[in-house]
Amino acid sequence: MAAYKPVVVPACPKLGEKITQDTLYWRGYKTPVQIKEFGAINKIDFSPVPPYNYAVTASSRIHIYGRYSQEPIKTFSRFRDAAYCATYRDDGRLLAAGSEDSNIQLFDISGKAPLRQFNGHTKPVHVVGFLSDKYRIFSGGDDYSSILWDIPSATEVTSYREHTDYVRCGCASKVNADVFITGSYDHTVKLFDARTKGSVMTIEHGYPVESVLLFPSGGLLVSAGGRYVKVWDVLKGGQLLVSLKNHHKTVTCLCLNSSGQRLLSGSLDRHVKIYSTTSYKVVHSFNYATSILSLALSPEDETIVVGMTNGVLNVKHRKPEERDEKSQKKRQPAYRTYVKGRTYMPKQEDFCVSKPVKRVLRKYDKLLKSFQSSKALDAVLEPPIMLHTPEVTVAVMQELHQRGTLRSALAGRDEKQVNLLLTFVARRVIEPRFTPMLVTVADMITDIYQPVVGQSAIVDKQFLKLQEAIGKEIDYQEELLEVLGMMDTLFATFTKKRDAHLEENKSNGLTTETNRN
Repeated sequence: MAAYKPVVVPACPKLGEKITQDTLYWRGYKTPVQIKEFGAINKIDFSPVPPYNYAVTASSRIHIYGRYSQEPIKTFSRFRDAAYCATYRDDGRLLAAGSEDSNIQLFDISGKAPLRQFNGHTKPVHVVGFLSDKYRIFSGGDDYSSILWDIPSATEVTSYREHTDYVRCGCASKVNADVFITGSYDHTVKLFDARTKGSVMTIEHGYPVESVLLFPSGGLLVSAGGRYVKVWDVLKGGQLLVSLKNHHKTVTCLCLNSSGQRLLSGSLDRHVKIYSTTSYKVVHSFNYATSILSLALSPEDETIVVGMTNGVLNVKHRKPEERDEKSQKKRQPAYRTYVKGRTYMPKQEDFCVSKPVKRVLRKYDKLLKSFQSSKALDAVLEPPIMLHTPEVTVAVMQELHQRGTLRSALAGRDEKQVNLLLTFVARRVIEPRFTPMLVTVADMITDIYQPVVGQSAIVDKQFLKLQEAIGKEIDYQEELLEVLGMMDTLFATFTKKRDAHLEENKSNGLTTETNRN
């Protein structure tokens, strides 16, 4: 008796994402750690010095987390109301934050009480940052003003009141210690120089500005607002280089990786998009559970931290590079190597004994082997197979059809089984790779269960869904045929024009030769 041959499942090409070096790199992060904060997380900032702790601003507290800690290692809670935008100084020793009560507080990382308090705003302060000289702070608030402060004396140096709406974001230049940038809900981004009394450049973003970012070189500026991320050339007077519209909702935060070659943007649409700064195309994206308010990447790109509107902090650590000990360990030669030698080849008179290969049959193959057609069909209609590997279900139907037992396998089913079968057929019949087989299955089901139509509302509903799916597919095919006819007409017209043009050129060439003769 011939051995049973398992069902051959045809391999169909899948339209998936293209695997690139960026895909492999950004997938190289561990499963995220979830940390619950007291409120929406409006700012995450990494310390620029080892061990690269990060400050999380949420509600009326600032929590300092170690890179791998799930509990805060330090907490600053000297705020009467909500705290905003806790930011590290370049040496990682000081931390500045704004607040809902219009004050700015300066903390020493090793202490608890604020070192300085800056009073001058009349409304909540949402933007705080250090200039690169480390001795001045800039701030922006809901009173439409941007103020420059002196840290040693805790006094106001200069005040700018050029915005006409809330100032909600800002950043400082790392190249020039006098330059800082603010973004406002008045749709503008303004560049200020501490040596002048007003802004030196105004850029119109077109939407309320939620985040701004300056490249380390100081030549390129990125602004985010609405669904747009825009890149500007500061050295050319604020010329727009590129406008990116890859998010479906408002973009709330921006971030650069350590090399400056990748730009990250977070949005209320729950996605983080990663762009190449050479082509400005999306090279990868992350999906999160809820809307994103803040985003930060550690200085060595080891950790990605995302803050969300529901107060959840999502932390992803990069997987360490594992060395394969098995591959390094030298494999011992087989016994026959010692007896015959490594390069020994079997001779014609040698009798080679091969080990029998044991085949492990799947459940549906075992049932088909014992000629249990109905049970084999039930086995491939289980949700895990039906949803994730529908090609297996269709392959078993094809096998039953070739054996001539498909009709008997489909018959004799109860309401629940018929409902499951019709659901699968209605969902997959429009896929070209399954259509020929499933049309046959649909015909058989209709013939078998036509006498009981009207006795079950559930089954009747599935028949209507099947009819609707097939009707839509027929309409699509008719439209495609019409488009194909139009394209054929256009191609025929182009061919005629080309032939006429070639004949005209030939006749002109002959006329010219005749005139020369």
